[in-house]
Amino acid sequence: MRSKYTSSQITLHWLVFLLVVVAYSAIELRGLVPRSVGRIFIYTHFSCGIAILVLMVSRLLLRAKYPEPPIEPKPKALYTGLSHLVHVILYLMFIALPLLGVAAKYYGGREWFAFGVSMPVAAEGDEDVEMQLRAIHAFIANSSYFVVALHAGAALVHHYFWRDNTLLRMMPGKRSR
Repeated sequence: MRSKYTSSQITLHWLVFLLVVVAYSAIELRGLVPRSVGRIFIYTHFSCGIAILVLMVSRLLLRAKYPEPPIEPKPKALYTGLSHLVHVILYLMFIALPLLGVAAKYYGGREWFAFGVSMPVAAEGDEDVEMQLRAIHAFIANSSYFVVALHAGAALVHHYFWRDNTLLRMMPGKRSR
């Protein structure tokens, strides 16, 4: 049995991580630059979000195909259950966020771009729907800071305190035997 995730799973994990950092940085830093430059940050945010959606769906498909490698030594059932819950929440968040963002932009009725391509918009915008979708998007995005920190913190606890292979299973590099 494998002791690590597949190289595709590892690559997608860290690529999603980098895209999340870029997407969040772009949206948080946009207010620090002139509006004309801020638009580039917004387009970057949109493009990263759509890429994250595609990669998260790809990750789910790979996860269905390749079972996760076992944690050695095996943790208590409670910790395994909490881990699965956090992973489900992460997948739901990073699939829902781009979908909500795209839907909000669609109902905004104004031209917008991702990857330099003009994206579809509603013939007649609905500002109420747009604002509701944006509010939900912002709430989930802000909540994800906590969930991501919990996920990363748990990986570090596994590695440094419990001394199991949880973190090593997702690290790039040679496969351990």
